[in-house]
Amino acid sequence: MTDTTSPLTLIAYRLHDQEPMPLVPAARQRDWMDNTIQKFAYRCLPLLIANQAGWHILNTHPVKVTWTGKKATQAIIVEYLEKPLRQRLSSHFGYGIVTWGLPFLFRTPPGYNLLARGPANMPKDGIAPLEGLIETDWSSATFTMNWQITRPNHPIIFEKDEPICLIVPQKRGELEAFTPEIRPIESNPELQMQFQEWQDGRLASQKRFEALDPLAPQKPWQRDYFLGDLPDNPAQEHQMRLEIREFTVKTDKN
Repeated sequence: MTDTTSPLTLIAYRLHDQEPMPLVPAARQRDWMDNTIQKFAYRCLPLLIANQAGWHILNTHPVKVTWTGKKATQAIIVEYLEKPLRQRLSSHFGYGIVTWGLPFLFRTPPGYNLLARGPANMPKDGIAPLEGLIETDWSSATFTMNWQITRPNHPIIFEKDEPICLIVPQKRGELEAFTPEIRPIESNPELQMQFQEWQDGRLASQKRFEALDPLAPQKPWQRDYFLGDLPDNPAQEHQMRLEIREFTVKTDKN
């Protein structure tokens, strides 16, 4: 049966009813950002927007993986710390790569791929997420999420409710449609002037802060970009957070 979807509907067809993996909008917060002095990392709006740009698939049971350093699939030891009804983490490729089986078959609108990658700005010691780009508007096959262990004999734990995958729809062909160019900044005098004003303000702000100027606590960091209000160049469109929609559960057979 043909999918009866709205133009921008992202569907996750659930394949197994037992212990489904939660699909949630990607969180804005990060533990390492919470632990920075005065949480200064949250002043970086590009980080915050990237944190939220997609949906997280969450782990359901704590699991420990260890790689001996050899190429064989048997060189990876997977130990569930709480027994699940279905084991989704396995060694399938060898070479220190662990594979998550995802209990969904995704369907995107015509012309849209799905980027499957690791959670943004969430580094994990000893292991790195691999990425895949899938044509989910026509494929009837599932895909997996893979991580590559980078440090042999180093136990790695994926906690319960820890994100193990970020999914992001991408319009197919849009990237190739761009014509990239490199130009001298002098070729755009207006932009050059705006950049110089921003740069001068940034240097002045840093000097006040370093010199413990009494005015520094009032404005210890530039908020122009954060607020979308650069000198003489206010943003016509500006986002300070993303409002990613929750997945809704449908019970019909379409």
